[in-house]
Amino acid sequence: MQGKIRVCSREQVDLLREIAIETYADTFSDSNSTTLMAQYFQDALNREKLLSELDNPYSCFYFIYFEKQVAGFLKVNVMTAQTDINDLNALEIERFYIRKAFLSRGLGKQLMDFAKQRAEQLSKEYLWLGVWENNHRALHFYKNMGFYQIGSHPFDMGGDIQTDLLFRKDL
Repeated sequence: MQGKIRVCSREQVDLLREIAIETYADTFSDSNSTTLMAQYFQDALNREKLLSELDNPYSCFYFIYFEKQVAGFLKVNVMTAQTDINDLNALEIERFYIRKAFLSRGLGKQLMDFAKQRAEQLSKEYLWLGVWENNHRALHFYKNMGFYQIGSHPFDMGGDIQTDLLFRKDL
């Protein structure tokens, strides 16, 4: 069964925040302290920041629904909304999360295919993203989806500077 992908509206900010915190915690809480996680949620996933990101014309959040439940979400950036590379010919995947209960159902692949289609519709030459160097599940997934490493950059995780690997997929 396929999921349904829909744009996340400003009115859904609280649901977006809830799912962002849930999926981030599920992914990273085993490797980071409760204090760091709480600080990251306060800094990066507070309601006002998410509303600002939702209002940015160069960013877009998408929910993927499975059996009428939000199974995950995607955030893409173009133009000046990109967090690092800032290439007009690129689409950044800034956030990409599937909720734990919906893993291994093909929804991640479907969401990635959607991101690729959006990039092609916008006449972009490639996708890029950053992924924590110790997130082995995500690294495996991105490599299987045709991404390759092009560099790295620092990532502030609640005050702890970690390393994200930069990956690219040519279209």
